[in-house]
Amino acid sequence: MRFFVSVSYNGEHYSGWQRQSNATTIQEILEDAMGKAMGCAVELTGAGRTDAGVSAKGYIAHFDIEKDLKEHAQLLYKINAILPSDIVAHFIAPVSPEAHARFDATSRSYRYKVHTSKDPFAWHSFYCRFPLDVEAMNRAAAVLLGTHDFSSFEKTGADNKTSVCTVTRAQWTATDPDHLQFDITADRFLRNMVRAIVGTLLDVGRGKIFADDIPGLLESRDRSAAGQSVPGEALMLCNITYPYEISKIN
Repeated sequence: MRFFVSVSYNGEHYSGWQRQSNATTIQEILEDAMGKAMGCAVELTGAGRTDAGVSAKGYIAHFDIEKDLKEHAQLLYKINAILPSDIVAHFIAPVSPEAHARFDATSRSYRYKVHTSKDPFAWHSFYCRFPLDVEAMNRAAAVLLGTHDFSSFEKTGADNKTSVCTVTRAQWTATDPDHLQFDITADRFLRNMVRAIVGTLLDVGRGKIFADDIPGLLESRDRSAAGQSVPGEALMLCNITYPYEISKIN
């Protein structure tokens, strides 16, 4: 049987989602905890990679197991008792054998937080020490809407077959005079794409480049033409959507 599992995690102390031989990752910790709780090996396929330091809310992964998990009323309790405090499992849901956590996802949404004055309580937020023109940043962000080749915002050396993505939302919002957030939704994201986009839009806000430069930057397909990537600790994967209802096991 195939199941989806939904988890949230603070990625600050992890080297991303995907299991690695030389670093601690979310996938490794979650597979180990689920395996101990179920008494068998568990291999997870995630909805996608998240970079080192990046957090997630409602991340989805799938796994296959022969056991009927409906018989395990305390399964989530057991899993969460084993998991560290910065990772939590929300639910497990049976799905069809063909369901795929990564390939079936129709959209993913990320949020990046920025503060522009010193704030000792601004956890998971990037401190930008320069004044920002939020209107200019939103004009530049609007250029990203639609279907484009995002090679200019992609980590070099990636092995994906295409760099084309469709962005349906890209917007900056000031939550108060010193704090703002960037929300972006797309059908898929490339490695490092959101962090590179945020870094570029912050350059727009500082007046280093202009909104009118973004079309040419996209057309160049040149990573060096875009801004520097911002740190991952202020980035969160907020939502993943699927074309079908996921019935949870409580």
